[in-house]
Amino acid sequence: MIPLTAIEGALPGMELNLATPALLFPAISLLLLAYTNRFLALAALIRDLQSRYRDSHEATLYRQIESLRRRVLLIRNMQVVGVGSLFTCVLCMLVLLAGWLLVAQILFIGSLLLMLLSLALSLREIQISVEALHIQLSGIADGGAAGEVRPTQDDNPPPSP
Repeated sequence: MIPLTAIEGALPGMELNLATPALLFPAISLLLLAYTNRFLALAALIRDLQSRYRDSHEATLYRQIESLRRRVLLIRNMQVVGVGSLFTCVLCMLVLLAGWLLVAQILFIGSLLLMLLSLALSLREIQISVEALHIQLSGIADGGAAGEVRPTQDDNPPPSP
């Protein structure tokens, strides 16, 4: 186990009072609201695609539903980690009130790291979304059916000399 004096030496000059973790509340709350809005939009889209798939059994619809399933799982994880960040932030404030500055500092750093993880998951979800839109739009731009994947010039490497 790491002695507390070693940890205290690693956090020189970090001043923490009740106002510091309170700064995270609006940011975390807005992130959670954005994640919830994404989740609700995807849930509605999945319900629509699922009813269309039941009628047609198109492979394209199934692929879209599977992509959306991955995104929903990412959003769930983003929400869980975001709530963990908020929880840790509140716990940090309670520990500050008890006068345990070192523990509060560690909890605050943990809260920041959880927020970073939540944002990283959000970035991955956005990348998946953009990839899906790119496939959808390329099929339309090439004159194919929506969702039909057609090879692009980038998919065919030039012949070797």
